[in-house]
Amino acid sequence: MTIFRIFLCFLFLMTTFIFAQETEVSHTVVSGETIYQISKKYKVKVDDIFKLNPTAKAGIKENDVLVITKSSSLSSNVHVVKPKETLYGIARDYKVSFGDLKNLNEAILTEGLKIGQSIKIPSVKVNTPVKEEINVPLTPEKVKVIEPVKTVQVIDKPVNENFKFHIVEPKETKFGIAKKYGMTISELEKINPKIISGLPIGFKLKVNEVSLAKVETSMEKEAKGKESENRTIVTKDEEVSIPEKKAGYARYEVKAKETLYSLSQTLEITQDDLIELNPILKDGVKDGMQLIVPAKSSLTILTNSKFKDLTKSINSQKRKQLVLLFPFNAAKIQSDSINNLSVRLKKDNFLNMTLDFYSGALMAIEYGKSLGLNLDVKILDSEESKASSSVEKVIKENNLQNADAIIGPFYQQYAEKVAELVKNVPVISPLSKEIGKPYPNLYQSMPSADFIKKFMLDYLVAKNGNIIVVNDVKKSANRDFISKNYPNATFAQVSAAGVLDTGNFQSLYDTNVKNYIILDTEKTGTILSVLKLMSKEMRFYEQQLVILEPNETLDFEEISVNSIANLKLLYPSLTRDSGSNELNLFEIDYKKKNKTVPNQFATRGFDITFDTMLRLSQDKSITQSLEEDKTEQLESKFEYIKKDAEGYINKGIYILEYQEDLTIKPVN
Repeated sequence: MTIFRIFLCFLFLMTTFIFAQETEVSHTVVSGETIYQISKKYKVKVDDIFKLNPTAKAGIKENDVLVITKSSSLSSNVHVVKPKETLYGIARDYKVSFGDLKNLNEAILTEGLKIGQSIKIPSVKVNTPVKEEINVPLTPEKVKVIEPVKTVQVIDKPVNENFKFHIVEPKETKFGIAKKYGMTISELEKINPKIISGLPIGFKLKVNEVSLAKVETSMEKEAKGKESENRTIVTKDEEVSIPEKKAGYARYEVKAKETLYSLSQTLEITQDDLIELNPILKDGVKDGMQLIVPAKSSLTILTNSKFKDLTKSINSQKRKQLVLLFPFNAAKIQSDSINNLSVRLKKDNFLNMTLDFYSGALMAIEYGKSLGLNLDVKILDSEESKASSSVEKVIKENNLQNADAIIGPFYQQYAEKVAELVKNVPVISPLSKEIGKPYPNLYQSMPSADFIKKFMLDYLVAKNGNIIVVNDVKKSANRDFISKNYPNATFAQVSAAGVLDTGNFQSLYDTNVKNYIILDTEKTGTILSVLKLMSKEMRFYEQQLVILEPNETLDFEEISVNSIANLKLLYPSLTRDSGSNELNLFEIDYKKKNKTVPNQFATRGFDITFDTMLRLSQDKSITQSLEEDKTEQLESKFEYIKKDAEGYINKGIYILEYQEDLTIKPVN
């Protein structure tokens, strides 16, 4: 038994013990996390966290460990319906099947869901996810990736000739059966041609006996060639089979008078599956809705018409090579003992971020395969840390001067080093926000903090608004930046203790134009004063609340979300916080594969990798595409512009706005 199998068993035993014995859990604070967010995550009160962690009242920082009282099961089997709740939302909150919840309460739901109504909840045990419990990601990729990482190539999936039979039952659909056995509708129809025209009840279907997504690992190859059900990374010059996308999807526009029932019949999909793919349906079916539905052909990637859809101009005649440089540091991990490895996976946020990004990149490779992209994809270990890296050695040993594009490394200084060494190969820095040195072949996908602030301020200037800044002494760098670049902005008077001069603040308003109030302080008292005054002046002036960067204080309970929404808070973001159908589809696929929902790094890994793969597959060169094509993926958009004399930066920044109903939408 290898150290990794022992490690898996160890983790299983450890988590089982925690669930059976402990009533409290430890939570390690991640970068940017607030007490309020942690309280929501564990569904406990902020005061309860402070009672167990008195020092947290003075503030928390990254890697602080908090004790949290754990709730391991539902407190009641009955739920009292609150205003604006839906049956679908309740099922999601309790982590139960929508169908089970509906069937259990069928007798009392004849007239729909009503406020104050008591509905029964199916019995379910809700354990805190393992990842949250002990901060150890347990997806197959994240454990297996500890093996030496060298090369990945996309190859065709082996044909599975082992079938078993499934008898079609009433109300079953092709989509539901295909999903159950890990097949696409077209695969199901191919081995059962008689069902192309319809699916008769009682029909004996051929279906997969085992999953087609079986992959051979180097470790198991040495152990008499046993198959593994997990995708892994293998050593140099070996191949890994990456299975095709589970099902194809297309866009469907709802027509007049269509209902959830008629849609399910037309599209051959159950109502529950349709809602799972399109959560917007939980509030009812409306004419003109754009839905994601199962397609009988290969995957159709859906993109916003405002951006160039590179899937419609794919040219796969010439094979291209994409290289991803990830800081796995596999050699160091292999030398760890079981205990050291367990501790490292708990505490090494950088390694976990790397593995999350990697899992998203693998999903992008699968999507690319389903589109028929003609690419070799290499995943190499850059062995990087803050102090050192092996990028020079990796470039020399793998002839990366001949690659068509490189994603990585993660650290800015090593991305610059790679750009310097490969010269003519586009190098895309995936995560660093540092300004760094400009190179003609270096593309910064994450704009710097100053660039984001400038983008937001330029937007306000373009709107010809009156800019009023509420700034405190701790934000002197922002004050200098605004004063230097935006001399027409005025600053409200705030004392060193954070006390706002209300008379001065009111005198800065302009009755002729819209007033943009930039909240550049993290002092709770100052923020509350600004919100109170703005609410008071709402009747007399056109105004809007603005922040230039994330502000954790806005998450505190003392600050009303409704007041922020009423003032239509405006802020810049690298991701569009409002979920799209495409993102929902990705999350469903990711969860099926990894048994957990994707975080921001997993989604970023998909977006960067998929965007680069599509740019490599155009008639034009990737350099031309990077300079000319504005694109949008699941959460991010990419619009590279020249910065200074050399180098490029992504100005794909969203400006998001709170709506009065607490939703968040991008502004035009």
